[in-house]
Amino acid sequence: MELLFVCLGGVILGFLARYTLPHRNTTGVLLIPSIGAAVSAILWVALTWAGLPWDGGAIWWITLTATALVCAAATILLGRARERHDDARLASLMRTR
Repeated sequence: MELLFVCLGGVILGFLARYTLPHRNTTGVLLIPSIGAAVSAILWVALTWAGLPWDGGAIWWITLTATALVCAAATILLGRARERHDDARLASLMRTR
C-alpha cells in the first residue's frame, strides 16, 4: 500500500515540477509526472531492499527528496535539449538552397 502512496507522491511532484519550472511547453503533459512515479517506485523498492523500514521517516524523506530533484533536473534538461533541437531543426528548414 505504501508503494501506491509513494507513486502518487512521485506523480504529484512531477506535476509540480512541470508547472512551476520553465520549459513546460517543450514536453508532453505526462512525461515528467511519469518520470516522478517511476523514480519514486524504483527508489522506494531499492531502499526497502536495503533494509530501511517502510514505516520510518527516513525512507519517505529520501524517496520524495530524490524524486523532486530528479523531476526538476529532468524538466530543465529535457526542456533545454528540446529547445536546442527545435532551433536547429528550424534553422535547417529555413535555409535556402
